[in-house]
Amino acid sequence: MLKNVISKKAIIYPLLMLATMWFGYFLQTQGFFGSCFGAIIPLLPEGLLGIITSPLLHGNTEHIVGNSIPIAILMFLLYQFYPLVANKVFIMGWLASGLLLWLLPPIDIFTGQYTYTCTIGASGVVYVLAFFLFFSGVFKWNTKLLTISMLVVLYYGSLIWGIFPEELFYNLHEPSNISWQAHLSGAIVGIIIAFIFKDIGEKKKKYIWEFPNYYNEKDDKLWQEYKENHPDDFLELPFKKKDDIWEHLEELRRK
Repeated sequence: MLKNVISKKAIIYPLLMLATMWFGYFLQTQGFFGSCFGAIIPLLPEGLLGIITSPLLHGNTEHIVGNSIPIAILMFLLYQFYPLVANKVFIMGWLASGLLLWLLPPIDIFTGQYTYTCTIGASGVVYVLAFFLFFSGVFKWNTKLLTISMLVVLYYGSLIWGIFPEELFYNLHEPSNISWQAHLSGAIVGIIIAFIFKDIGEKKKKYIWEFPNYYNEKDDKLWQEYKENHPDDFLELPFKKKDDIWEHLEELRRK
């Protein structure tokens, strides 16, 4: 039964992504990616490679585990409920969020000074997927897809705070090592892609009786029969105000 319900791609692609992420992390531990090699370094040519490689690199085991779980869940939802555009959303989101992050100058919000930063991790892709899934359901206004949007909000609604610098909420003595710019880039790209693909795939169902000038002879016949059999339901009450109706009903109750 599950074979007919769950898409194979919704299982295979998240697993492939996780395998690639963990393989990249393994190479890091073996010294293949040292210093800032493979990371996104904003506005510097040597940081362009990171647009492709940075989501596969992570700072430590806690970092990659923290990204693996949402990547698996959100990719499953993407490929399960948006099969027609899933590949485009994933690839476009990966590259566009990385490019936008590279274009954002890493300026300290308090001092205004440029800071040399190396950004790694799949959190930008996580934000792309989360914001795409939420806003796509809203743009399409489809009951099933709106349910997915609500699930994303329920489990990952706190992601919204990640698009702001931690320094705004905590009294930090040194800059945070969490890239809010990566989160912001992913969120912006996710919303834009959701809007681009809003007319592709499953949409809100519009039933035939919702169209103007709808007429059905069978329905009309049933309606006429009902009016003939229940004439009292169509009598006009000789009351001008709602208060008069309630007073009349109260009198009938007392009798």
